[in-house]
Amino acid sequence: MNTFGKGIALGTLQCVLVLSLAGKLLYDRATCPRVWVKTVRRDPELPIRGRYLALELMPDAGDPYFTKLDHQQVVYFVPEHLTRVEQMNRGPVAAEIWAEVTLPKKGPPRPIRLGIKQAGQVAPLEVQ
Repeated sequence: MNTFGKGIALGTLQCVLVLSLAGKLLYDRATCPRVWVKTVRRDPELPIRGRYLALELMPDAGDPYFTKLDHQQVVYFVPEHLTRVEQMNRGPVAAEIWAEVTLPKKGPPRPIRLGIKQAGQVAPLEVQ
């Protein structure tokens, strides 16, 4: 096999690895339980790692997934411009942020989307 063939084989292997990870995450999202959990916002930005919301999960003590979610920290990446979630958390009255997370069998919870609780219902936010 010449150098070109080895390069194509290596590139194909790398693509298969990335696609297998994406497939596993999509499978987990489709088959594992999803729950909305109240969060507390932590450090919102580190210049080295980009823009994100570091959220600590704060489930109610009676929730069935309490032991798996209690005080777990998840990271939700946000766009470069100021988002609605960040605008709502400025000022004297901060909104209560909720996160919908996937609960895989192994590993930490994975955030899917954010929401704001209004009138007893969690309204998902469009983070663009």
